[in-house]
Amino acid sequence: MKNVAKATNADELLTDKELFYLYKKTKDVKIRNILVERYMYIVDILSKKFINKGIEYEDIYQVASVGLIYAIDRFDIDKGYEFSSFATPTIVGEIKKYFRDKGWAVRVPRRIQELSKKINKAKVELQQKNQKPPKVKDIAKYLGCSQEEVLEAMEASYGYKTISLDLNYDNNGDDKDIRLMDLMGNEDKNFKEIEDKDFINVFINKLNEIEVKIIKDRFFNDKTQSDIAKELGVSQMTVSRLERKIIFKLKKEYEKVI
Repeated sequence: MKNVAKATNADELLTDKELFYLYKKTKDVKIRNILVERYMYIVDILSKKFINKGIEYEDIYQVASVGLIYAIDRFDIDKGYEFSSFATPTIVGEIKKYFRDKGWAVRVPRRIQELSKKINKAKVELQQKNQKPPKVKDIAKYLGCSQEEVLEAMEASYGYKTISLDLNYDNNGDDKDIRLMDLMGNEDKNFKEIEDKDFINVFINKLNEIEVKIIKDRFFNDKTQSDIAKELGVSQMTVSRLERKIIFKLKKEYEKVI
């Protein structure tokens, strides 16, 4: 992204984990900008998946960049999740919402269309700089135009197309085309599943070997306590006690993340 404030060399040498902890503590925009630069590759990868779908790549890229900023602001390093797993649903969600909202239905003057693009870009840069959504007067000042012109372009951008949700987009040669319905900006149903899987993986890594066997056999392999007791050479009561202990640990860990 352009106009990213430069951080100190010392900050740039920190690991991603250290930077996330530092940003969580300070909310320093310079720290966030370093993280933005390091993870822009995710924006590039995800944006390219939506090329030739009716909206210019530059616009998609800018929207995805906003999604990355949102993800960095929301990410909690203490939960132990991978940032890339956390950020992807957020970025894709922003892109899908943009596809849902954009598309000129009437002939709008070229100057209005161009100003609308500049406004979208200004929103990204001002959001990044000030850490809050910009107001109309902020955008007007940034672009060197009047508030009336900004409002005119923003209002004109609501001239959306009325098209079928079953409309197919060519999927760059893939066998299956993408329907407009698939690009709707609904809440990603897989987001919670990703969080849950990350939480379980982090929790299991904190258990000892016997505890891991019990939780996997009981809840993933559908084995009875008696079966597990025979394999471990212990009583069923011992397995039952250990299972209760594991569940108690699980509840305690979950309380930390909700």
